[in-house]
Amino acid sequence: MSLFNRRTLLLMPLALAACGFEPVYAPGGSGAALNGQVAVSAPNSVDSYMLVQNLEQRLGRSATSGNEYNLDVNVSTAFRAAAITTTNETNRYTIEGSANYALRSNATGQVIASGTVNNFVGYSAAGSTVSTLADERDARERLMVILSDQIIAELYAAPGLGT
Repeated sequence: MSLFNRRTLLLMPLALAACGFEPVYAPGGSGAALNGQVAVSAPNSVDSYMLVQNLEQRLGRSATSGNEYNLDVNVSTAFRAAAITTTNETNRYTIEGSANYALRSNATGQVIASGTVNNFVGYSAAGSTVSTLADERDARERLMVILSDQIIAELYAAPGLGT
């Protein structure tokens, strides 16, 4: 006899409800509470511009007035040589990125969620100068998408955002 049967499948929603599981995009969930209600801080570099752009795409662009939250984000990147040949030529680079964020309520001024997310991407430098520059630009864009996705996931998991 199988250990997994239909009764187990029917009892799973009850177990998830008992542990406090709540769908993010359900009415009253944190996704619904943040959608269109977050004003992201103004970018001050190309990397922060791409990060803010991705955050606004995922959270919805807020109106200039009437938003409930402000999200302050600071991003920093560092380049590292990842593959060096015996002739001392770099064939591959990694870009390490870090983003600090703080979500504040406009009503109370209190920080609701804050933290730091880190990740890295790599790109090849073995081609021509033009292809290396294109690979670097693509790697920076991928890194900002990854960091924004991590920030969004942490914001959605923050307690107290749903009603």
